[in-house]
Amino acid sequence: MSRDRSPPAHRTRRSPSPTSIQVDDADPVRRRERERQAALRQAEKEVSGEVEKPAFDAQAEFQKLLNSRSGGVYMPPARLRAMQAAAAQDKSSVEYQRLSWDALRKSLTGIVNRVNVSNIKDVIPEMFQENLIRGRGLFARSIMKAQASSLPFTPVFAAVVAIINTKLPMVGELVLTRLISQFRRSFKRNDKVVCHATSTFIAHLVNQQVAHEIIALQMLVLLLERPTDDSVEIAVGFLREVGAFLAENSPKANNGVYERFRAVLHEGAIDKRVQYMIEVLFQVRKDKYKDNPIVPEGLDLVQEDDQITHQISLDDELQVQDGINVFKPDPNFVENEQKYKEIRTEILGDSDEDSESESGSEEGSENEDEDEPAAEKEGIEDLTGTAVTNLRRVIYLTIMNSLNYEEAVHKLMKINIQEGQEIELCNMVVECCSQERSYSNFYGLIGERFSKLNRVWCENFEEAFANYYETIHRYETNRLRNIARFFGHLLASDAISWAVFSVVKMNEDDTTSSSRIFVKIMMQEITEEMGMKKTAERFKDPTMKSNYESIFPMDNPKNTRFSINYFTSIGLGVVTEEMREHLKVSRACSPRWAHMLTMVIL
Repeated sequence: MSRDRSPPAHRTRRSPSPTSIQVDDADPVRRRERERQAALRQAEKEVSGEVEKPAFDAQAEFQKLLNSRSGGVYMPPARLRAMQAAAAQDKSSVEYQRLSWDALRKSLTGIVNRVNVSNIKDVIPEMFQENLIRGRGLFARSIMKAQASSLPFTPVFAAVVAIINTKLPMVGELVLTRLISQFRRSFKRNDKVVCHATSTFIAHLVNQQVAHEIIALQMLVLLLERPTDDSVEIAVGFLREVGAFLAENSPKANNGVYERFRAVLHEGAIDKRVQYMIEVLFQVRKDKYKDNPIVPEGLDLVQEDDQITHQISLDDELQVQDGINVFKPDPNFVENEQKYKEIRTEILGDSDEDSESESGSEEGSENEDEDEPAAEKEGIEDLTGTAVTNLRRVIYLTIMNSLNYEEAVHKLMKINIQEGQEIELCNMVVECCSQERSYSNFYGLIGERFSKLNRVWCENFEEAFANYYETIHRYETNRLRNIARFFGHLLASDAISWAVFSVVKMNEDDTTSSSRIFVKIMMQEITEEMGMKKTAERFKDPTMKSNYESIFPMDNPKNTRFSINYFTSIGLGVVTEEMREHLKVSRACSPRWAHMLTMVIL
């Protein structure tokens, strides 16, 4: 007797019915049979055309897509093509913008995920094909997410950002701004994983000169200010990546960071494992970072002169622009797309095949705007003073990180100083000099070298002299002394013209105690470097006499006597001989003396 091995009816698995026809029947077997027969009849009617399928409602599908937050829901290809065809009829519509936004997001994510050292030169043109200005938020989010999940590929992602930054600086600045913001948040939350990934990315952006070394030094100071096991470990990893760059561009600051590491090691307050990591770091430095080069081979794709360095500080108020990560309708969508095509053509050239094929599919919209001139880009004027503040910060750090004045001048000459901002460099040199405990000839030599390099710097130092003399009463004694000796050195070395003495009015009404002390120290510095004889000869030069009328006044006997007494009291009586002769003559010619002479004769 054979057994029926088929499973019971209530356990049999069946594929879902192609239709939603349901029949009420107490017997389950009979109910399924009746439903199957009804489905077959329904299918026969559809084939024969007696029953029409519901029409595709593109508007309903668009509404469903617009209501979704991410737009990442899977859509069958046939339905997607139907939606694209319906939306292409009006390219300024919200529906078409949403479809193009989703396509842009998927394309950028795919390109970022497949970039590597071997294909980076081929991937970059493909990336510029996409609208990186509209999708800069998507690009920043994609590349940060990809880097966090693949730390060994960080140099590759940094190279991608560096290349894009040369053509579209706003994209590179956004990526850097979001990284700094993410580092600050992760540091406050003690999120070691995110903090390590973010600091590694920033380190390679510094190596690629997308970010200035200021941010690297500030991060190291923050991590080592109150050392813990995690903060020191992150700082060690960060310095291994960026140490070679700092050793070459900021040796003085780099040495200070290693001194701090040595102090942390000697304190012994951290774990043995972290102490060992610091010792390994010192060995890496001794080996000159042979395993951690500044830019790995194959990724040095940007010329140093072409790179745009963003000077963003760790303490700045950052604008991460989270709003550009999500879709928002653009009322000028067609015009902005056309502008980006012009930018893309300028970047990639006119021979790009992808650009031609894309323009062929959109002939209708482009032909109308083909003969129209491109809109001129309006300039943006910064009225917040941020650029000047950043420039002064860079000048200060450059001076502080230089070993001698020649290195300082060489580095300062490489800074991109806009026309009209030369006075800022002169003021920063004087300010740095005034902050020292005692005067350092280092700053005087910097000012002398700049003044002798170009007449522009000489004129700006002369302008700085006038400004500081007018406001010298605001400075304390030590700073006043340093400033006076600085300008004394410039005058003694003929770096600036002695015509600057025209702003010094040596009389009781126009001088203060601070200005008199300033002139005294400056004159003493000049005398020490030139000698008393040469100093007196320079003040007797007839070609410069008009510039000395205010410091050696002869218009009023009261002022003349004041100037004589002042210079005699500071040991420079030799320069007052002409004033003394003038005073004698004026006394002899006065009415009172003439009357006395007449009485004597009679």
